[in-house]
Amino acid sequence: MAPTELGDFLRARREALRPADVGLPAGGRRRTPGLRREEVALLANLSVDYYERLEQSRSANPSEALLGSLARALRLSVDERDYLYRLAGHPPPTTDIVSGYVDPAMMFLLDALTTVPAHIMDDRTTILAQNTLSRALLGSWTEGDARSANVTWRWFTTPQSRALNAPEEHEAIGRGYVADLRAAAARPGDDAVTEQLIADLTTASDEFARYWAEMRVAELRSTRKILVHPRAGRLDVQCDVVLSATVGQRLVIFRPQPGTDTADRFDFLRVLGEQSFDPA
Repeated sequence: MAPTELGDFLRARREALRPADVGLPAGGRRRTPGLRREEVALLANLSVDYYERLEQSRSANPSEALLGSLARALRLSVDERDYLYRLAGHPPPTTDIVSGYVDPAMMFLLDALTTVPAHIMDDRTTILAQNTLSRALLGSWTEGDARSANVTWRWFTTPQSRALNAPEEHEAIGRGYVADLRAAAARPGDDAVTEQLIADLTTASDEFARYWAEMRVAELRSTRKILVHPRAGRLDVQCDVVLSATVGQRLVIFRPQPGTDTADRFDFLRVLGEQSFDPA
């Protein structure tokens, strides 16, 4: 392939997107079609200078993790994602690789959900993307490594991760995560990442080991939960799970229970997230 092929492909995909396609405001008139380079860099969590060098074919050997972030930011299909990896000299990711890639259909739905918290996670419960209300409710889960973004890992190794959930629901939630992880481990393929996660959890948490020994198998389903937020208060929600048939990722939506004031509390939470409390 031509040495400029990677840069040409990135530029073509960037110019094919509109701000609305990725949940961004239009921001007034634009001299050229598509997203700006700084917008793609923001979505992919990398510097504008580095992204410019990629488009200009002045940066060689981008990492697989960075390629996954670019594929997510540019809303690439699975075929387009695999093509991007090949252009950069990497094999396309398999199921045992945590790439950061997110199904573009899922990202479209996430961008459209502006009144409820929602996030996308893989079948190991690693959170890959969050909307604004999800970050306001849960905090940011996508800025660290894959292990720190894993819901099951943090549930069993970081006690404060349970603070948002009503104590009487902790046991059922923990058992649910373990049963879901066993379902993920049973899927076809050599999944070294899942096997290592299970081994590490078994070592780190006696509670996890006890639940794992029960050999329950059940994928996460829609379930009712009570959340207690330090500012928004009691939130009565239905946690709906929408599955991507393409890559097995899941969109988790915190839907307000009818007849409660949870929707109003989400509005309050959104306002909190948009305000600055800096005295200056």
